[in-house]
Amino acid sequence: MFKKALFAATALLTLAGAAGAENLKEFRIGIIGGENEADRLRNYQCITEKLPSALGVEKVSLFPAADYDGVVQGLLGGTLDYAELGASAYAKVYLAKPEAVEPILTTIQTDGSMGYYTVMVARKDSGIAKLADMKGKKLGFADPDSTSGYLVPLVTLPEATGAPVKEFFGSTGFGGGHENLVLEVLKGNFDAGTTFGSGVGDFKDGYTSGNLRKMVDKGILNMDDLVELWKSPLIPNGPVVVRSSLNADMKHKFKDFMMNLPKTDPACFSAIQGGNFQGFAEVNVNFYKPIIDARKATIGG
Repeated sequence: MFKKALFAATALLTLAGAAGAENLKEFRIGIIGGENEADRLRNYQCITEKLPSALGVEKVSLFPAADYDGVVQGLLGGTLDYAELGASAYAKVYLAKPEAVEPILTTIQTDGSMGYYTVMVARKDSGIAKLADMKGKKLGFADPDSTSGYLVPLVTLPEATGAPVKEFFGSTGFGGGHENLVLEVLKGNFDAGTTFGSGVGDFKDGYTSGNLRKMVDKGILNMDDLVELWKSPLIPNGPVVVRSSLNADMKHKFKDFMMNLPKTDPACFSAIQGGNFQGFAEVNVNFYKPIIDARKATIGG
């Protein structure tokens, strides 16, 4: 894991320049892993076209990481200026270096809530219809730094099943991000997997936003092939974070740009967020303290 993190950090350093060097000519965006890289770059293309004039920079660069930790290391090293994280990945950054980034915004669901859910899914034809049917079976998690794909199920499943994860399930593993995890479930490599959804709207549509909805919209998932086994308690929507050492003027310009994006370019906003949302709300570190505490208690840093 150390070698993997070191490689990711080194790659971002090579691409983005030396850590700590304030370069206001380039604004650097980290994109967490979890779906096809080409799709991630396509979704963020609109923002690279709009941000330069809004921020007064010459260019905006995208750095898609292979997994969550690649972006975490880039933020810790100061080689990224903005990223959108899950709450657990932000907690990892905070626990390692509280002053590295500032959470400034989070999304608001179409029903006005500021949270989402872990959704455990299995193949509909597997004979597994409810959580109890997973006893002794193989469960797939999305990513070690995913809130919905690992931390929240790790913390809340024992209450739902009456036993620790290691005792209830026959075995567990990681699917290499949310999209790939669902594909592995469909292939039968996991009996079920933990991904995420807004919990708003209908499961048959993949809900209004989240990984399932993104996969449906891309045409790589038919919800008729899946069944929902379990849904977690509400999870705080992940933060938009900026590098703390960015100058105040650029932070202000960036925050204004993002807050206005749902109105100025709804299609761009939807592409970046992966579904339908009302817009953004302002947050700070206090919004994520429960997740920070949960990660510290269960995973550590």
